[in-house]
Amino acid sequence: MNSVDLQDSLCRTLCASVSVAERAAGVWQVNTPFTFPDGDAYSLYITALPTGGVRISDMGLTMMRLSYENDIAKMRDGTRGRIFTQILAETDLTEDDGEFYLDAPADDLGNGVFRFGQALTRIHDLTFLNRARVESTFYEDLREKLVSLVGPERLHKDYVVPDVPRASDYPVDYFVQGGAQPLYLFGVPNRDKARLATIILQHLIAANKDFNSMIVFRNMIDIASADLSRLTNAANDMIASLDATDDFQRKILRRVR
Repeated sequence: MNSVDLQDSLCRTLCASVSVAERAAGVWQVNTPFTFPDGDAYSLYITALPTGGVRISDMGLTMMRLSYENDIAKMRDGTRGRIFTQILAETDLTEDDGEFYLDAPADDLGNGVFRFGQALTRIHDLTFLNRARVESTFYEDLREKLVSLVGPERLHKDYVVPDVPRASDYPVDYFVQGGAQPLYLFGVPNRDKARLATIILQHLIAANKDFNSMIVFRNMIDIASADLSRLTNAANDMIASLDATDDFQRKILRRVR
């Protein structure tokens, strides 16, 4: 086998995996091996441009699909937003009201289709951020919600409670001003943070500090029952997830008004 044989074999295999069907006047659907994790194929459509060349588009179907299980607005904010913008820039994609498209010369259609498929793969992978990035976006979202609710001037991040032994070793995520008693709030994206928040709360209780405490989980059901029980015993209030917007607002305002 030589390079020519390999190239011929690859060309035959790739060509056999791609087909084109006309779906409407001037609109062709391209079927490729690109699929989502559940096996559904990517939506790829081609139309001719009046100025020459072609436009490869998903007709807005990728974002519609992602919206079923994700908050699409958050893909444009914080860490997610920076990655999202970077993907579009690196792959020459344009996004217009949820539709992704890429304009390419007609004689470079093959490369355009592959680049488009690669871009959709990376966009979809935003829903599978690694643990560090997921936690980063959780803390960004938590701060955003707090700022919108009580304003930045009432928030003190990484707050060191005064008159506590070794206080700098037991910082509070947020001290929220405004209530009859201080409100100490912790964001808990994982089991390790649940344990740390429990230790800090128990230390403050042992120091005879008067305060209210609140735990905001990324997803409460992800926390092991033993860790959750200990944290429940130490904290005053809990929010099961940031998506529980009404509960979040009600419990925060009740403590700081």
